[in-house]
Amino acid sequence: MTSATAEEMLAGIRRWVEIESHTPDVAGIARLCDTIAADYASCGARSERIAGRDGQGDQLIVRAPWGEGSNAPGILVLSHNDTVHPAGTIGEFPFRVEGDLAYGPGICDMKGGSYIAMQAVREIAAAGTGRLPVTHLMVSDEEIGSPTSRAVIEELARAAKYVLVTEPAREGGKIVTARKGVMRFEAETFGTAAHAGTRHQAGRSAVVEIARLTLKFAALTDYDRGITCNVGEITGGTGVNVVAAHARIRVDVRVPDAEAAEEVQAFVDGLWAEDPDIRLSITGGLNRPAYETDARVAALFDHARALAAEIGFDLVGLKTGGGSDGNFTAPLTPTLDGLGVDGNDAHTLNEHLLISSLEPRRDLLKRLLETLE
Repeated sequence: MTSATAEEMLAGIRRWVEIESHTPDVAGIARLCDTIAADYASCGARSERIAGRDGQGDQLIVRAPWGEGSNAPGILVLSHNDTVHPAGTIGEFPFRVEGDLAYGPGICDMKGGSYIAMQAVREIAAAGTGRLPVTHLMVSDEEIGSPTSRAVIEELARAAKYVLVTEPAREGGKIVTARKGVMRFEAETFGTAAHAGTRHQAGRSAVVEIARLTLKFAALTDYDRGITCNVGEITGGTGVNVVAAHARIRVDVRVPDAEAAEEVQAFVDGLWAEDPDIRLSITGGLNRPAYETDARVAALFDHARALAAEIGFDLVGLKTGGGSDGNFTAPLTPTLDGLGVDGNDAHTLNEHLLISSLEPRRDLLKRLLETLE
């Protein structure tokens, strides 16, 4: 098999994009899994499905057609099949091409990256240049934190020697060598309802208490340390003339390392209601551990950068505040993330990839799979 052109790969990516696969769309994810398995079968790769649970879709595991029966640790390519775009989005935001940009729901995050990884495997299989065994895992629930796929992600990562994550590139083609950890909390306050005019003194406002708590959480933000806290949702009360008996906030905290995560958890564990007649409940904790650059990740990045130079471009690594399944694998196995397509505006109706990135990004994945040992 000769190397596919950008136009040929874009045609395949379009087929995947037009199979909508919003995280809760179990049937859509199943259709995409069927298509991917069929595309992979053309090179002799073997696919298996792990049935979805808890209302989520299937996990798809594909094993490259070389290294069969080997117990040697290999390479885990990690992708996700789900998108944030609800079923029907393709009607409002259809696939289209404008110059070097190709648009469509999920095209950048991350169907483009998953596809070029598959293409790299197919071309290696045809050339007979495969070395370490390669497993490609495509999960169904990354966009909601991978609650049903985390166990298989970690199981396969522990068995691997390297992990390559096909999340989209960052800021003009940079790859990810570190990510902040993600913590999520939900806090609820329970007070006493009362008439705001005639019995105000008998009420205990859950809204007032949640407002105090919101400011305490917001004070966690420390840009110098790389800690950010966002109270993204706040609800409460039943009417303007009723002292609120219940209120809630949902909180997102990003932390640079395990030490900061421990500090934030200690802060949350120490929170209390200032009004003794208010009951406070806080649930949640660490959703994704920090993905930190260590000597093993640095060595893997140096290898990738040398390969990129041979291909003809300069590879730059960065740390990002966004989370991915790479957060789960990095503490276990050397991980490179952001190896997917170059693009922008993921999660929006302007999501796009750069067609000119398809061949060099495919070539980088291909060379990594051919040379890692």
